[in-house]
Amino acid sequence: MSTSPIEAVAAVIKAASNPVYVTQPAKSAASKWAELLEFTPLIDSNEPLALVAGYIDANDVSEDDVRPTTVVVTDGTTLLQNLPFLSLSAYKKTPVVINVDLSAGDYGVVTAFSDAQIPIFVSQNAADAFVHTQAAFAAAASEKSAVLNFFSSASASEKITTDISSQPQGTFSDILVQYNINAFLALNKVSNAKDAIVFLGQTSPELVKAATAQKALLYTVNVFQPLDLEALLSIIPSSVETLTLVEQTTKIASFSPLLLEFFKKYPQFQHLKNFTKIVGAKYAHASDASSATSNLLANTRSASPLQNVLFGKADGTASSEAQTAQSEKQAGQLKVYELEQAYLKVLNQVNPNSTVLNDISEKTLGGSSNPEFGFGSYLYFKERQNNLAALVSAYIQKGVFSSLDNEKLVELLSQWLVQLKQGKAFASVEELLNILSSDQSEPAKEILSLKDYFTIQSKWLVGSDAWSYDLGSSGVHNVISSGENVNMLVIDSEPYSSKKAGALRKKDIGLYAMNYGNCYVASVAIYSSYTQVLQAFIEAEKFNGPSIVLAYLPYETEDAQVLSILKDTKAAVDSGYWPLYRFDSAQEEDSLRFKLDSSALRTQLRDFLDRENKLTLLAKKNPQLSRNLTASANSEAKKRQAQLEDESYKQLLQGLSGPPLTIGFASDGGNAEAVAKKINRQALARGLKSIVLSMDDISVEDLPLETNIVFVTSTAGQGEFPNNGKGFWDELKLSQDLDLSSIRFSVFGLGDSKYWPRKEDKHYYNKPAVDLFNKLEFYGGVELAGLGLGDDQDPDGFSTGYDDWLPKIWTALGVDNVEGIEEPKPLTNEDMKIQSDYLRGTIAEGLRDESTGAICAVDQQLTKFHGIYMQDDRDIRDERKAQGLEPAYSFMVRLRLPGGAANPSQYLRLDELADVRGNGTLKITTRATFQLHGVVKHNMKPAIRGMNGVLLDTLAACGDVNRNVMVSALPENAKVHKQIADTGALISEHLLPETTAYHEIWLEGADDQDYAGDREKWEARPDGPKKKKTMVAGNALVDYEPQYGPTYLPRKFKVVITVPPYNDVDVYAHDIGLIAIVENNNVIGYNLLAGGGMGSTHNNVKTYPRTGSMLGFVPIEKVHIACENVMLVQRDFGDRTNRKHARLKYTVDDLGVDVFKQKVEEYWGESFEEPRAFEIKSNVDYFGWVKDETGLNHFTAFIENGRIEDTASLPQKSGLRELAKYLISQNTSGEFRLTGNQHMVISNISDDHLAAVKEILAKYKLDNTEFSALRLSSSSCVALPTCGLAMAESERYLPELITKLEQSLEEYGLRHDSVVMRMTGCPNGCARPWLAEVALVGKAPGAYNLLLGGGHHGHRLNKIYRYSIKEHEILSILKPLFKRWSLERNEGEPFGDFCIRIGEIKETTEGKYFHEGIPEDA
Repeated sequence: MSTSPIEAVAAVIKAASNPVYVTQPAKSAASKWAELLEFTPLIDSNEPLALVAGYIDANDVSEDDVRPTTVVVTDGTTLLQNLPFLSLSAYKKTPVVINVDLSAGDYGVVTAFSDAQIPIFVSQNAADAFVHTQAAFAAAASEKSAVLNFFSSASASEKITTDISSQPQGTFSDILVQYNINAFLALNKVSNAKDAIVFLGQTSPELVKAATAQKALLYTVNVFQPLDLEALLSIIPSSVETLTLVEQTTKIASFSPLLLEFFKKYPQFQHLKNFTKIVGAKYAHASDASSATSNLLANTRSASPLQNVLFGKADGTASSEAQTAQSEKQAGQLKVYELEQAYLKVLNQVNPNSTVLNDISEKTLGGSSNPEFGFGSYLYFKERQNNLAALVSAYIQKGVFSSLDNEKLVELLSQWLVQLKQGKAFASVEELLNILSSDQSEPAKEILSLKDYFTIQSKWLVGSDAWSYDLGSSGVHNVISSGENVNMLVIDSEPYSSKKAGALRKKDIGLYAMNYGNCYVASVAIYSSYTQVLQAFIEAEKFNGPSIVLAYLPYETEDAQVLSILKDTKAAVDSGYWPLYRFDSAQEEDSLRFKLDSSALRTQLRDFLDRENKLTLLAKKNPQLSRNLTASANSEAKKRQAQLEDESYKQLLQGLSGPPLTIGFASDGGNAEAVAKKINRQALARGLKSIVLSMDDISVEDLPLETNIVFVTSTAGQGEFPNNGKGFWDELKLSQDLDLSSIRFSVFGLGDSKYWPRKEDKHYYNKPAVDLFNKLEFYGGVELAGLGLGDDQDPDGFSTGYDDWLPKIWTALGVDNVEGIEEPKPLTNEDMKIQSDYLRGTIAEGLRDESTGAICAVDQQLTKFHGIYMQDDRDIRDERKAQGLEPAYSFMVRLRLPGGAANPSQYLRLDELADVRGNGTLKITTRATFQLHGVVKHNMKPAIRGMNGVLLDTLAACGDVNRNVMVSALPENAKVHKQIADTGALISEHLLPETTAYHEIWLEGADDQDYAGDREKWEARPDGPKKKKTMVAGNALVDYEPQYGPTYLPRKFKVVITVPPYNDVDVYAHDIGLIAIVENNNVIGYNLLAGGGMGSTHNNVKTYPRTGSMLGFVPIEKVHIACENVMLVQRDFGDRTNRKHARLKYTVDDLGVDVFKQKVEEYWGESFEEPRAFEIKSNVDYFGWVKDETGLNHFTAFIENGRIEDTASLPQKSGLRELAKYLISQNTSGEFRLTGNQHMVISNISDDHLAAVKEILAKYKLDNTEFSALRLSSSSCVALPTCGLAMAESERYLPELITKLEQSLEEYGLRHDSVVMRMTGCPNGCARPWLAEVALVGKAPGAYNLLLGGGHHGHRLNKIYRYSIKEHEILSILKPLFKRWSLERNEGEPFGDFCIRIGEIKETTEGKYFHEGIPEDA
């Protein structure tokens, strides 16, 4: 098998097992070394040799220690640009092998290092490259310096032996002898030759043949430095008269470096050989070697040969490779520029007048971003502008102007001088120049010669993290020490997730600058906090002096998706690797000088703040920071405590007589952990010395010391181990010499045999348990009991397999005849509710506990009734665990917002709370209310009190009660909308729980964080959460729930109202769906649907989505009573034993629609009337402006997936805040109305304010509705990273997926054709995916079930089309279907109907038939 030069070099490098750095034009450029080596990539333009030198210095060892050889692989162009760095001590005193690919054909690079005083090898072919690379390693170790090893990957492959010999010792000469390397090698034989050519370049058979034909000897250079001229002269025959020294290059120069090197040493050895002529020449990578060689020798043989002539015409081989590399570099730079727009767009928003001095898009910079050049241009500009200011000032004083309007001219020039001094933009430059141009005097002409310098702009330099490796000599130091009023944006692109031990170490630019003083410093991350980036840019612009803004933008390649950048940013910020802060040295008040905007610090920054006495102050302000600092400080103490506990536990076990048993679990949802603890309780009761712990807490190294061990694992993702077992499994499977013959083991797995229905996915069922069992057996473990598998599809779920497996364990351990203990009955949600004292639990106590960011499990269930879900950030869960920190707990707080409308004051308060108490964003839910995310525990009470201060509450927004009542947005009909909104508010208030726990826990008493006047408002509120208990017999005050009772409902309960022909609330999808019947523009009553519901469980056929069943018509004045009685029947007949079967939809199906209806009428005492006729035509939103019958205007704005936030391209949150402020200032009737499709209607705008509102919408791009119909009709749930139930991405991924579909839709002519597409991260159905025409429901990370055939009007369920498919499969299925739809559809035929008509999917007529008729190849 042939070996290429690259493979030859890589074979030697790989065998050496040393740190390897490979340069490449861009991160996204595919490296030809990627399949051959493991390496750290470095970007060509980021001074890679300086970075490697920094790594070497940072990992310095004592002189007695042997330093491993550092390996660099680069190309000639990059090496040449890094020439100055070879003078650094790292390359003079430590072994470094720099392998240089000269595939571009320019061997002039070799001679550029003539004076570097380091060994230089030059290879001709793969065999040379293999031997020379080994010699380079030996020489680097011997000389303790850098060695250059040049080769060309363009050389042909050849058959060589790649056996690595042991590295020899000795001098450089000894190494050459041992590797049989000649400094110069003769390539041909010619008798009585008179001409000799020494060729520094890539020789070829054609070149050798051409030289021989010309009767000239041809020698190649194998070792360029040290240049052994004695060896060369010794092998040239005495017959030779002329010597031509040839460099292969296409660059013409007036001298030949090779010739100069020759003459440096020739006088010393001239006695060995004299020549009549010595000529220097250049030689291209010639396509015609015969002609080029003939011309070269003809010149040498002439009477007066010309020196340094270029011979030969390039064949394009080398130049094409160089061009490819250059184009890859430029493409990478352009992609980087696009990524950096995330920051540059914000900078432009802050100050459109700012300028980037080294803008990569400017042609004048030659397509490269050079900050040092930018700083130089700034200094030049400033010098010229100062000259202009001096002229202007002098000529104003002299009064020498003779323009058409001298008075105005002097006024403008004076204003300009003032603005220049203050660093503020001057808006009247054009007017000033026009007047000045009318002045023909010499002073005016002198000033006009400098007219380009009248512009006053803030100046920015944009640089990379390459600056942070050598701060003392970098642009950062130059800017800071200059004291100039110039700003630097330093973008760090190194992903936190890819940091490795041994990676290049950076210096902290922020610390360097803060310690230097006299500057502004900010550390920002736009994918963590847009607001903080905005603040930093504003403050940097205002600061009079150097400003350094460190911006995090992590990406593995320039093609990185936003989602991966977002995840990496979050992990870096949360871990403290990239803290967010702002430092203003000009602030006189010490407490204001440093502002920490995140809750974690890296060690160096913590030490700096400690020295500055700021750390204690910051910790007092930020309990989360305090908790993180405490956890970090106590980590060692905790380890010691754990060791003591372990030893005490072992002593305790000595008192037990039975054999030892270790039980390890891996569990995400808690089931496997519960099973493991259950086994442990039974084991202890049977006298075993038992211990239970997570798998990651079990040492693989100590595993052979166990006696009996049992593992219990659930199945995550696509057959993966849960998070707390991944580390153990990774270590176990990589172990090389583990002997487990002394242990007895067994494994029990929990899985679902139908979770992966496709034949090719069946192996995912209980895969972790199967893999673990097989691996333990492979290492020699003795079977304690066979592999046990629990299947959710069995009649008793996993218990069926568990009850069969566990007795075998007791038998094997000899305790099967010993009685265990009776297991306590599991605590159910019903138990929690009845023991909660009407939803109090220990919530108040949990809020006061500052030792953790969490609350207990029971309180997590009870807080749902208060509108609160505890969550943690799953993006950083693993990272925090590795740091010994608890998960990043926070809470989602949801409003009860009947009717879905907020006035401007309410919206402004929510906006502020999102920034101050939440994660800086607002979420519009799929049930037309607001959610705050990222509310940490100490902010929860102030957030809820802040909401109640504007008469908004969260009671019953979640939990087993009637939740938020959603109504149709209906912007074009004011009267009907008011009637349905009033009905919604009436139902919500009528079905509101009457416990006083909400008021007692969240609102009672004063709080110093309250807004002024808030408490008086909520205390005076006539509706909302109840404030006082009910008086009962005996004058006792108690809580009383006349509708719910102490156990409330079996499960959640939802009510919606729609107005035909619109169905923007998905009226069929909820427990109660009310369809307004309108006569003469007046709502007379409602058709009532009951039993809709979306939640289900993957592959559990007992669970399914369902559309509501028609019960009949109800007059408007009785509708709230009818709703109450539907709820009461569910309260009394709903399944309280199985929460997966507890929703109203199952009660209706279990009883039958007729029986259920009869029971509602019995409870009510009245009967439903026959349903009235109606027609629904749509369930999407209609964007843009409409005017209602009263003359008020309404604008429906597109808010993608309901996330109100500021991004560089869409600053919607700022825009809505500005709009709310305007509406308040004008005392208008405007309101913010939400839709069930997660969008917002700016409502009730009078004509007087229409222009101003439109201007605000345009300014913040809220008026942009020019999206594809697919995007406008899409919706998603939150999913990752906060939802604990999510199995896959949803909100963060759906926009990316739609982008990948839109180009095809454009081609098919479908850009404006609506398709209802929804995505959820799990099957619980928050975005109501089961009604969509196209739905993607998360199954595992990156894998989704695809469903088709839903009704375009939200009236029909869809059906599973494909199980567990990934993005490429999704696209390959949907694109052809969309194309067929565009070509074959009937007039006005929706996509869902089309899929059913052509037989692609079967129609789902009822929820209970949802699992029937699924395609066989699904």
